[in-house]
Amino acid sequence: MVSKDIPIYDVIIVGAGLSGIGAAYHLQRKCPGHSFSILEARAAMGGTWDLFRYPGIRSDSDMYTLGFSFNPWEDAKAIADGPAILQYIKDTARKFGIDKKIQYNHKVVDASWSDEEAMWTLKIASHPEARHEQIRCRFLFMCSGYYDYAQGHAPEFPNSQAFRGPIIHPQHWDPEIDYEGKRIVVIGSGATAVTLVPELAKKTRKVTMLQRSPTYIMNLPSEDAAANFLRKVLPSHVAHQLSRWKNILFSVIFYQLSRRRPDLIRRFIQKNVQQELGEDYDMRHFIPRYDPWDQRLCLVPDADLFEAIREGKAEVVTDTIEQFTEKGIRLDSGKELEADLIITATGLKVQLMGGMTLHVNGKQVNTGQTHCYRGVLLSDVPNFAVAVGYTNASWTLKCDLNSHFVTRLLNYLEEHRYTVCTPRFDPERQVSKPLLDFDAGYIKRSLDILPRQGSKAPWRVYQNHLRDSLSLKYGRLEDVYLEYR
Repeated sequence: MVSKDIPIYDVIIVGAGLSGIGAAYHLQRKCPGHSFSILEARAAMGGTWDLFRYPGIRSDSDMYTLGFSFNPWEDAKAIADGPAILQYIKDTARKFGIDKKIQYNHKVVDASWSDEEAMWTLKIASHPEARHEQIRCRFLFMCSGYYDYAQGHAPEFPNSQAFRGPIIHPQHWDPEIDYEGKRIVVIGSGATAVTLVPELAKKTRKVTMLQRSPTYIMNLPSEDAAANFLRKVLPSHVAHQLSRWKNILFSVIFYQLSRRRPDLIRRFIQKNVQQELGEDYDMRHFIPRYDPWDQRLCLVPDADLFEAIREGKAEVVTDTIEQFTEKGIRLDSGKELEADLIITATGLKVQLMGGMTLHVNGKQVNTGQTHCYRGVLLSDVPNFAVAVGYTNASWTLKCDLNSHFVTRLLNYLEEHRYTVCTPRFDPERQVSKPLLDFDAGYIKRSLDILPRQGSKAPWRVYQNHLRDSLSLKYGRLEDVYLEYR
């Protein structure tokens, strides 16, 4: 018997970031008869863009593809800063009435499915402002991202306690930190590091990007001239869609060339860097050991990183750490980097589903043993979907398609008077493989918890927006792998 005090919704969306707000829009537009709510663990919407506050935080994709398909990005800058993106998310939620659907400080710690009741029971963490201890729903849509909001990846560095200055991970940046005129070492060479370094260089005495190995870094104008022109001569929505598809097609072509002609793309990127830094610059700091798109490509808007290096305000050092010292970091080469502040831009810690546990009929689900159906549903988990983005393009492109698929599935269930849909992976028809063909450290560290994929459709994850668009928007929902009841 269900207690009358426990609210029941047709759909619960977990997470009020980019993907959660997008999912809510599609749900209320295409499934108007379904009741839903968004549960947000924190006290504010925005997800990543509300959490991260480090200097210079910005998108690592253009806003015509990272932004919502249904709400045009109208700022002149295509590579936008964090505060602008957060305001865009808030404005979108308010514009479509989605802000009224959010329940803040509602962290889901466990989700349990019952076949008998055809229902999810969500356990909410105790919080003074949480209105419920439990919430129930018929369909659960996880839009909570893929990393741990509480802590980033923090490797142990030898003798780190000896350093007399502060050591901080960008995920825990304190806006009160005074770094003006200081010497700073940023450990890392990913998107966070290449964002931090040019911004810090505006005020610091010297900033050093210390990398164990180089990353592919490419210069890109912060403003999309074609998109800005289209917005002047066409209606906003039309200009947005044209700019969006222009950038989608460019990213698909560039990615395919990177995989098929890696030497060509490698030379193109390195030539771009050499032109920015000059013929005399030591290019070994920008020549990775892997092929383009084996790891995510970093974008530098308006060459700001290269400009800081040219002006002598920043430097790149490629070496490994022997140990921390009182004054800074001693490298294996014998060189010592003196610092007043050390920033460990060492990456994210992957955490699925916001860290909650998942049960089906009393048995805990090991996500590392599930398989991902069309990159949306998990095998043997009923009425459950995830919004997971691309590794080779804007995150929200795939999340947007996943929302399209979920709304189609919900309407299909209603039309055929089904209550439950469960994907069933067949190991006799498919070969099980790792979910992502991606060499990034945060993926390698998480293989045991990441779902897997199959060897062919609909269980294979293609990382191709054009192919996914056809599959998720128009693909058949009658499928031998989908069990309805």
